Amino acid sequence: MRRDTHPLTDDHSFAGAFAAGLLAPDMAVPDVILAASAARYAVYRNNITVSLIEALAATFPATKRIVGDDFFRAMARTHIRACPPRSPLLFHYGSAFAAFIDTYPPASGMPWLADVARIERAWLYAYHAAEAGTLSAQDFARVDPARLGDIVLTPHPAARVLSSAYPAVSIFSANRKDEPVGRIAAREGEDALITRPGADVIVRLLPPGGAIFLRTLMDGEDLATAAGAALASQNSFDLALNLAGLIETGAFSTLAFGSPSDDARQHDDA
Repeated sequence: MRRDTHPLTDDHSFAGAFAAGLLAPDMAVPDVILAASAARYAVYRNNITVSLIEALAATFPATKRIVGDDFFRAMARTHIRACPPRSPLLFHYGSAFAAFIDTYPPASGMPWLADVARIERAWLYAYHAAEAGTLSAQDFARVDPARLGDIVLTPHPAARVLSSAYPAVSIFSANRKDEPVGRIAAREGEDALITRPGADVIVRLLPPGGAIFLRTLMDGEDLATAAGAALASQNSFDLALNLAGLIETGAFSTLAFGSPSDDARQHDDA
């Protein structure tokens, strides 16, 4: 493409005009594109959209499986036009996809779909999170039982907690596999812990009170305060069961009797 004969010689003006129509297929080819290049621009514009759709499909495979390829591609294309990328890193793209699904009229009959997408997005965050050690049962065994309630835990960088009014964890789990999806018996809301203690991301259905318990711990409160908050919200809360679960999943990386740093508290509802 030649630019020397066009009045838009400023780099920013040219780039802005060039980019404006890339995600708007109904927009006429910008004037800065010479007629000889219009066809190539149209191909490039189509390739951009296709690449972004494929990036969303890679991030949200369960969502895609639930709605089918045609529905997903139409939904993704609408999202791309409404929310174009703001970063050159495709890893960042799709952070607003779940919120978009909440407002997408054709998906209104699947009110749990956005929460499945939120779990998938948290899965990606966990996959790319920083490496860190995890606490073991031995670490807790070394604590004086009289001081157990004073423990303050630092969340693993990959740990996220998500809550849904729907059985989103069960739906997610059934649709991230290659096997046929059977009838999902769950009907109540579900809470999920998403983390990556090792090489593989874990998505764990939390027991009653588990989400409040973990969130309170991730906010820097001590074990006694977190257990009290969980019991207040759910009288069937089982402290021993939940402690065993957080050890097994490696949701926390360090143990202390003081306040963890503020930067270790940003782990809720990715």
